[in-house]
Amino acid sequence: MLLSAYLSKRFRASSGGKDEKNGFVSFIAKASTVGILLGVAVLIIALSVINGFEQQLVHRLLSVVPQVEYVAPNRPIDNWPDKVQKLTQQRDVVGAAPFISVNGMAQYKSELKAVEVRGIDPTLESKVSAVNQYTKGKLVSQLGFDEVILGQQIVKQLGVTQGELITLLIPQVNKTSNDILAPKRVTLTLAGIIEMGGPIDSSAAFIHLEKAQRVLGYDLQQVTGLRLAVADVYYAHQIALRVGQTIDDYVYISSWFRTQGSLYQDIQMVRTIVYIVVFLIIAVASFNIVSSLVMEVREKQANIAILKTMGAKDSTILATFILQGLSQAFIGVILGSFIGVIVALNISELFTLLSQFAGSNPLEGVYFIEFLPSKLVWQDIVVTVIVTFVLAVLATIYPAWQATRVDPAKVLGN
Repeated sequence: MLLSAYLSKRFRASSGGKDEKNGFVSFIAKASTVGILLGVAVLIIALSVINGFEQQLVHRLLSVVPQVEYVAPNRPIDNWPDKVQKLTQQRDVVGAAPFISVNGMAQYKSELKAVEVRGIDPTLESKVSAVNQYTKGKLVSQLGFDEVILGQQIVKQLGVTQGELITLLIPQVNKTSNDILAPKRVTLTLAGIIEMGGPIDSSAAFIHLEKAQRVLGYDLQQVTGLRLAVADVYYAHQIALRVGQTIDDYVYISSWFRTQGSLYQDIQMVRTIVYIVVFLIIAVASFNIVSSLVMEVREKQANIAILKTMGAKDSTILATFILQGLSQAFIGVILGSFIGVIVALNISELFTLLSQFAGSNPLEGVYFIEFLPSKLVWQDIVVTVIVTFVLAVLATIYPAWQATRVDPAKVLGN
């Protein structure tokens, strides 16, 4: 093996000669190294960004939107305090809270905006939602009886400021005939503003649970739904089905997979596409290794023939050219991993600088975050390196095998 490594080093040094053939072979070898470098770097950066989006989905969006909900479609859920206590005792349930949800309109002067009015218990809501982290002004856990907290986009569209009075138009239904009545006008003080980014900022309107009960004609024991926070969000649907069997009321079972599942599936689909596309790039770069080694073998036939006449074994020749191909891949992998890791660790700052330079943020108002997240996972780097080396080994086998088939008698005779 030491002899093969020495021969590989000498062949690699002689390939950088000034003649046209050696220069062309050297160019192809360097092109394959650059291709592997770019492929490895791009894959590490892309996977880090995808991991960052997934992390933000779990720790940012899913900490605010309902992870599991039980919604009563026909009549309100009675005796909600006992049911909340029963739900919190179930396995894998972190917290439970009641809510009343109804679609309505927010009005300020002549401006109107459709909102989802959500009556919440301020104390229990903080156990199932991290919305306090994204609230400016009075927190959701401090919400008063005659106060409302709105999303930032709603506030911006209405042109209202914190501390001013706004009106909520809440539809009323005749409980006997189910006829729709004129909406009830409720005047509240804007106590806080949710600044999270994404759809919540443009739809959420939180009011006190008792206020919602009074407006809709419910008693203090009635709500339209119960919300859970679970230990593992990826098993939220399974937990929802299991825990839902403990509720006697007729309810619809909903998890975040129904409301935000398409976003999670998009992230996983992008991850798969990135793997396929970038590994194809690395495969093409590895094919360049085949081309450069085939030309190298043709060029070094005389040297190979002389080595054979001096007693070099076929295994030595095979290992020599495999090592030569792997050296190209090794340089590309090391440099690509280094560049990929450095960029992945600083891509959020780079994205911010580029956005400031361009004067616009392409993520603003589109996704639930306005920055480019990154999470470097060492397993991704290991998989990338291993797969790249496997492709490089496969690429070197055929040219190296061809080198062992060189006939010294024919080559030296010519």
